[in-house]
Amino acid sequence: MVGKYKVITLCGSTRFKDAFLEAQKKLTLEGNIVISVGLFGHSGDAEVWENMPEDTLTKTKEMLDDMHKRKIDMADEIFVIDPGGYIGSSTRSEIDYAVSTGKAVKYLESPAPAQQ
Repeated sequence: MVGKYKVITLCGSTRFKDAFLEAQKKLTLEGNIVISVGLFGHSGDAEVWENMPEDTLTKTKEMLDDMHKRKIDMADEIFVIDPGGYIGSSTRSEIDYAVSTGKAVKYLESPAPAQQ
């Protein structure tokens, strides 16, 4: 909590940009501080990756993954953007990290039984 506001970090595949923006808006209007992704690598922001050397691309992706875990550290809970129940490996790792650090995990949609 920061003051009276719960801090929530959004997690999920960046292919769901519209769902991220909608959740951010909704959670903010409910009185939360919302931390989101820095860019949408799978649904926009393609110019970031274009012409980037492979070694730089790998280092950048590793940095962004680590940075998102630091965003989870700053939060009281995470909110998983999972349209259709989709949870990829990066998001799964973020959920596992959040759980291991004692954060609450909430979902846009309920996770499928195999993902619980």
